[in-house]
Amino acid sequence: MNLIKAIEERHSVRSYTDRPIEGETLARLQKLIDNANRSSGLNIQLVLDEPKAFDSKMAHYGKFSGVRNYIALVGKRGRDLDEKCGYWGEYIVIGAQMLGLNTCWVALTYKKIPEAFTAAPDEKLLMVIAIGYGADSGKAHTGKFYDEVCSDKDAPAWFKSGVEAALLAPTAMNQQKFTFALKGDKVLAKAKFGACAKTDLGIVKYHFEVGSGKDHDIWV
Repeated sequence: MNLIKAIEERHSVRSYTDRPIEGETLARLQKLIDNANRSSGLNIQLVLDEPKAFDSKMAHYGKFSGVRNYIALVGKRGRDLDEKCGYWGEYIVIGAQMLGLNTCWVALTYKKIPEAFTAAPDEKLLMVIAIGYGADSGKAHTGKFYDEVCSDKDAPAWFKSGVEAALLAPTAMNQQKFTFALKGDKVLAKAKFGACAKTDLGIVKYHFEVGSGKDHDIWV
C-alpha cells in the first residue's frame, strides 16, 4: 500500500478489538513517532494498554468502545502547536494505516490520564489519536468539492491532486473549514474559524503534500 492508497482507505474508527499492537508492527509504529518527534520538536507519545481515557461518560457519548491504545499529541505551548500536531499526527495516522492499524482523532471525548504520558511545564497535551485494530474499517463521509475550497480552476495538475487529497483528510465534525490558493509556484492554505481548525489545517497540509508530490517548501 502506498501513501495515496492509505489516504483513500483510511476512515475514522471508534470501536476496537482487544488485539494488542506488538512485534514488528509496534516497532514500526514507534519509529514513525520517533521520526515525527525528531522532525518537529514535538513530544508525541504512544500509550498502550490504558483503558481509562476512553472509559468515561464523554467517551461513551462519543460512541467509543474497546479503546486501550492512543497517541498523545504533546508539545511546547505556542502559536504553531495545533498545526504541527495536526501535520505530524496525520503523518503517523497514514503510516499506521499502512501497517494495518485503524485510528480516530479525538479532541474532547476522552479523559486525560496524567500518569499515562509525560509533559514538561512548558508543554501541553493537545489531543489524542485512538489507535489499534478496529472492529471494522470505518466508512467514508460526504465532503466538500474542489471548487468549495479553491477557486483556481485552471491550476496545474499537481495542485489539483493536492487539493483532492486534502479533501479526504479527517477534520473536526467533518467541517472542512480550509481553503487553498495558488500563489505563483507556492500555495497559500488558510484555516477558517471553527473547532480545531488550526489542527485540521496541519492535517490537510500533510494530505496536500502527499497528493501533490511536493514537500513542505511549497507553502507561502
